[in-house]
Amino acid sequence: MSAKLIDGTAVAKRLREQMKAQVAASRIKPGLAVVLVGEDPASQVYVRNKGRAAEEVGLQSWTHRLPAETTEAQLLVLIDDLNRNAEVHGILVQLPLPKQIDAQKVINAIDPAKDVDGFHPINAGKLNLGLPSLVPCTPQGSMILLREAVPDPKGLKALVLGRSNIVGKPVAQLLLQADCTVTIAHSRTRNLADEIRAADILIAAIGKPEFVAGDWIKEGAVVIDVGINRITDPNDATKTKLVGDVAFAAAAARAAAITPVPGGVGPMTIACLLKNTLQAAGIGQK
Repeated sequence: MSAKLIDGTAVAKRLREQMKAQVAASRIKPGLAVVLVGEDPASQVYVRNKGRAAEEVGLQSWTHRLPAETTEAQLLVLIDDLNRNAEVHGILVQLPLPKQIDAQKVINAIDPAKDVDGFHPINAGKLNLGLPSLVPCTPQGSMILLREAVPDPKGLKALVLGRSNIVGKPVAQLLLQADCTVTIAHSRTRNLADEIRAADILIAAIGKPEFVAGDWIKEGAVVIDVGINRITDPNDATKTKLVGDVAFAAAAARAAAITPVPGGVGPMTIACLLKNTLQAAGIGQK
């Protein structure tokens, strides 16, 4: 079997085009404020890409760059200002934060109605209850890509590899809402390979490069690889390359459909951030 490639770049582009049309037809100009503390290179690239995507769709976008020595109190003052700013519909504080700042306290300080990351406990609780909420971007993007391959996953066995608050737990809730039979596995799961072999759908989000072997994949399964890991290029030790949590080539030989890394879930995360900003501004549908 040769797996169908689920092209996240193309799907994200399609989603951005839809949002651009929605913004153009609206009297509201959605506003997204991104806060970056420190000079983490990966975070800087990610924030820059968010700004470009927001501009493409027609959003107002502000980036607040704060020095690494910023105190927790100073950051909370900025968040309070953004909460009060009527032009700002979405607030995103780029993680990770410097060690002197309590990330959960910062997340809790964001107005839940502007929490476009979907990390606030109120949004997490609403998701758990199946109520309308701002849904975390990577899980939301993963589900959109899953439906590219399986429009109706009702009744299928889905395994989520990883139990983080950012991906694992919320994507499990979304799969339950889609009427899948869901298992959450993690580093302590016994007989992990056998658990994965039983799954019709695998969402891999464990953060370990090529951890899932190809022969762990059930014939005909759909694989959504959330992992983004930078490793030394085996063909050139002077270079690095990005790989997922799944051994792509071997898995693609068994799966019915699979996301690549890069070009799979990654582009969808930013697209869904913009989608959440429109939702927070009252434009479009959840």
